[in-house]
Order: sequence, then structure tokens, then C-alpha cells
Amino acid sequence: MQPLRVITRHSPLALLQVKEAMGLVKGVRFSLIETTSLGDRRKDISLMSPEAVPDFFTRELDRALLEGEADLAVHSAKDLPYPLPPGLEVICLTAGDADKSDSLVSRTGEGLMALPAGARIGTSSSMRRAELVALRPDLEVVSIRGTIGERLAQVDEGKVDALIVASCALRRLGLIDRAAEQLPFATHPLQGNLALTARAGREDLRELFAPYDIRRQWGTVTLAGFGPGDPELMTLACDRALREADVIYYDDLIDPTALIAYEGSEKVYVGKRSGRHSHEQSEINERLYRAALAGRRTVRLKGGDPMILAHAREEIDYLGERLVNVRVIPGVTAAAAAAAVTGIPLTHRGTASSVALINGHGRGAKAPASADTLVYYMGAAHAPQIAARLIAQGRPAETPVTLVYNATRPDGRSWRTTLGRLRYTLIPRELTPMLLIAGEVGRYWRGVERVLETGTRIIGGGAPGSRTGGLGDTAAADPAADGGLRSEVTHQPLISLTPLPLTAEAREALLRLAVPGGYDGLIVTSPYSAHRLAAALREVGVEPRDLPREGLTLCSVGPATSVALESEGFAPALEPEGEATAHALLEALKGRFAGVEEPQRFLFPCSDRALPTLPDGLSRLGHRVDRLVLYANRPAPGAAPLDLTGYDKVRFASPSGVEAFLAFYGRLPLHCLLEAVGPTTFARLRKALTAQQTVR
Repeated sequence: MQPLRVITRHSPLALLQVKEAMGLVKGVRFSLIETTSLGDRRKDISLMSPEAVPDFFTRELDRALLEGEADLAVHSAKDLPYPLPPGLEVICLTAGDADKSDSLVSRTGEGLMALPAGARIGTSSSMRRAELVALRPDLEVVSIRGTIGERLAQVDEGKVDALIVASCALRRLGLIDRAAEQLPFATHPLQGNLALTARAGREDLRELFAPYDIRRQWGTVTLAGFGPGDPELMTLACDRALREADVIYYDDLIDPTALIAYEGSEKVYVGKRSGRHSHEQSEINERLYRAALAGRRTVRLKGGDPMILAHAREEIDYLGERLVNVRVIPGVTAAAAAAAVTGIPLTHRGTASSVALINGHGRGAKAPASADTLVYYMGAAHAPQIAARLIAQGRPAETPVTLVYNATRPDGRSWRTTLGRLRYTLIPRELTPMLLIAGEVGRYWRGVERVLETGTRIIGGGAPGSRTGGLGDTAAADPAADGGLRSEVTHQPLISLTPLPLTAEAREALLRLAVPGGYDGLIVTSPYSAHRLAAALREVGVEPRDLPREGLTLCSVGPATSVALESEGFAPALEPEGEATAHALLEALKGRFAGVEEPQRFLFPCSDRALPTLPDGLSRLGHRVDRLVLYANRPAPGAAPLDLTGYDKVRFASPSGVEAFLAFYGRLPLHCLLEAVGPTTFARLRKALTAQQTVR
């Protein structure tokens, strides 16, 4: 048998490590190849510098193995780059020195805390620098390079007052008596171990060193995807891993009752929800590692697929850097499950040819411009921001959005909305985690929503029980705004709109409106305002169709209001594009009168509780707005409570509507989506939801 060609760096410590490693296999001849690495040659480069790349000390040894110039390389295990270059593997991890500590070597023999202020202490580790500064900020920490002997010489020559060095290195060199004390710092878990590397596939070498590889006593770690919640969607491989496990670390999205069948294992909950972590990720990583060292068959069980938004790579890398091999078992991801239960294809010929999976935790996470279908995981808390961001990126407000909660579980539910509506939709935390699917494929959704619109009742001046299409009088919903959604809508009037007698000031304003030049603009923000204004004009002897056609801009908040105006004989001239809200109308007015230097005068027919959004906004621009209060907004008398358990969504169209709902029902239904019409109503609704969930 030819001698094994063993390559190592040319340093006293490296040569001793080869002797220690090869001493394990008695009677095996080897020839030694000594080389100098880049790190040995470039001692001017600090190990705390970005120039000190991961293979700073191993590149030449790795090349020799890959090119067949050597059979085996011996390293300090903690110095191995991760991952190893392709084509190489660790064939043995030796027990090495059990002492993982660092020691302090000082010129005077003093310990760390006894060193005088300003003493210079040498280290090659950025982590050690940080720990030293935290413990002794009065010391000067300097970078130090060279072999152990060269570093100790710098202490003896007074170039530094003290040095931090691995205790195992001092012991191997017979210099442990130079240690003044062991330091309390955490060190790399493989400090003191030796790693033997070779080209992948060298089974002869693996077999030769197998008895000395401490990894044989370690347990296994498996990252397994449980799937979207239904145990029947778990893979056979995952089931087998769970049955063989000694310990199972499971996530928040996994029903613990599904684990009862796996009787022989310890179950440890390590779930994390937004703002509520049972364990930090660093602690989970360390638990997995300690379980492997203890020889336990360990399963890290994750909802969905472990490689999709599940920190799997962090766990793989943490374990891999410590030479623990990890097996990964895929699972059915939530996006696929949501598509299955809603009938929505994530891709579909002629509609969508690409899909993007996006972490929705970040506010308004940016989506790839080219993806047809966007799937946001964990996006409920930031759904309004996500919708606003997508619209700002150019996605139409009418783009369908499907919301899916607990897709494959018995309590699973789904909703359909649009990006425009999602901007003003609140999702109670009781309905999280939730998946958001945005894209034209959402039109294939086949569910039915039950929607409660707690709107208005007209008392006098209109048909009893008539609707404004939402909760309130300032921004009525467009009857076509559902865009074909399959909704069963129940309208419950909680606000009554009652005509008020015309005051002298009101009559004067109405007559001024009929005079050319009396007003520059007329602002109407709901269908009822349109009908009540028409009745008021007729009361003072003016027909709406006779209002000036020149010099008077008739402004409508949206399509439903425009229809009402046209039915009364008005001729609307300005209507905002997109959403039917006071904010959108204000922006349209800014555009219309942007080049007009003279202040404009507007008439604003409204209720006695109308919001100041438009009057204040126009006043800040230098214009004058006359409020014409034509009707009262009050809680509707005689309303009877409904059983809300069967509803999926509650829609509000004004802040006063939110207040009326709270006064009538006492609290918001947290099993429903809460949808507002416009930003002002959304702000009031969000305030109510936040207050309710804070006091629970």
C-alpha cells in the first residue's frame, strides 16, 4: 500500500496536529507535504479584515486534494471554511482536546481584570475584540498575526501586554504553563477538534478513520415540512421521520394534537408569531445542535415547506458549520394549499405564467414587476400597505385579491376583494396567519361571501329603508364596485338621514348657486346629498337643470353619486378616477384648479356630521368653502341586532357609521374582515380595532 500523502501548513502547531491525527491509525504509513497558505504568506492582512476570506488558510490544501496531489489534509476544525469547496468532504472529526476555552497570556502573569488601564491586548478575532471592549473598555485591543510562537514573542518583547490564544493550542505545544488564566468567553464548539478532509468518494479513507469519527455518536437532524395543516397532506417521509424521532421541535402553525400519535418522542414547542416568540432563532439553532450532540434523532417540524420562508437555511448553516449533516423533507406549501381549496390556479394558460412567493411581514414588501401572480405569506398585518404599494407600482386597483385563512383545516375560510378595497381593509389578528393571492387568476375563485353593510335609512325626503350603499353619507359605495364578486349582501340601517328645514342662510346659498358667478364649484359627496340638494333647490324655486352651465364646476365623489345627480337633472363635470372618496375628490380638485390664481368659492351640501376633509383641504389651498347643512345624521331608531356569526365581512362607509356600529353592537366582530370606504373611515376603523384588541 502506498503511503498516504498528507498535506498540512508549515507551522509547529499544524505539524503536531498531523502527528496527533495520524497517530490514531496504527501501522499506516504516510508521507508529509508541507505548504504555506495565503494566510501564512500575508501576515500583513488582519484576520478581522474582509480580505481574510473563509479559505484564507485552507485554499492551497484544498487545491492539492482536488488536483490529486495529496490524499488527506488535517485542519483545526474551527478553521474550516463553510461550505467546503465542491468535491471535498470531511471524512473524520476527531475528539481532539476537550478543553474549548481561550486563555490569557500576559507578560506579567496578571489576569484580564488585573491588567492596568491602557494595556495593549492582542487578538485575531472580531468577536473577541467586541467581548473585550464590553468587559474592559479601558484596554487597547490590537490585531495580532503569526504562529503561536511568533505571537508569544510579541508579548515577551513588550509589543503587546497580553494575548488571547486557544488553550488547546498551548497544550499541544507544551506551553500551557504560559496561561495566566482561562477566559470566560464562549468559543467555537469545534475548538480543539481536528478535521480530516479528502476528495469526495474516498470510501477507503472514510472506512480507515471511521472508528475515530466522533460524529458516529451524534444524532441526526431532519428539517421536515408538515404541510398546510391537514395531517393527511403530510408526506410519507415526514411521517416516518416523526415516528423515528426522539425529539420534535415544532412550529406555531402545527396543531399539537396532530403529534399525539407519535408517542415515543419528546415534543418541544418553539413557535414564533409576529411579536410573540417562544424562542429566538439563535436558541432554536443551539437546541438542535445540542440534541444532535446528545445522539438524539431530532426533527425540526415546520408548517408548509421548510425551505419557503421558514428560516431553514439559517438552521442548516448553523448546523453545517458545526459539521452536523441535515436532511430536508419537503412539504406542501401554503400557496399550493390555498390554490387547491379556492379553485384558483396560481398559473393558468392565457392568464398567468409566473408566480412569486413573498414575505408579507415587511411593510409594503416590494413585489417583482414581472410576476403575474403574487402570493404573500404572513401578510395580514400589512395588507393595506401591500395593496397601496402594488397600486403605486402600476397594478390596477381592480386586480382581484384572495385572502385565505387556515386553508386545509376545518375552520379554513377565504375571501375575495380587490387591491383598491384591500387598502382600506383590516384583518383582525384572530384571522392570522393569512395568505394573500393577488392577480387575475383570482377571478376563478368560486366562494361566496356574506357581507353586512350597516348603512343608512332615509327618514323623510326619500323612500324609507333606501340605501346609500354603505355606512354613512359622505362616500357612498359604487353599486358596480364589487366587480362581479359573489356576495350575499345584507343592508342593516344604523344611521338615519333626516332633512332639516332650510335656514335663511341656506336659502341664500341656494339662490346664489343659481346665479352665474355665484359659486365656482359645487361639491356633492353622496347620492343622498344629490337628492336632498335637488329637493332644497326646488323648495326655493330653482330646478337643478337650470343651474349655470358655464363657470360652475359640479364635482361628484364617484359613479353612484354621479348617477343620482344625473337623475335629478344635474350635469356632473368632475369625478375622480379610481376610488370614490373625499381624498380622491380633493386631489382631482387640486388638479382642476392648479393653474387658477384667484381663490375659488365652493358650495358643499352635507349632513350636520360631515367630515371636514374637503372644506379644510380646499381652505388650505386658499379657496372658500360654504357648508350647506341640509340633513341630520343620527342613529337609526328601531334597529334590531343581527346574529353576526354567519357573516364574512362588515363594510363601513363613514366614521360615523363605525361609531354607530360600536354603539349598537358594542364591539367589532373579530371573525370578519373589516372593510372601510376611504382613508378617513379606515383610520377611524383602525383606531376602534386597535383599542378593542389592546384591552383584551
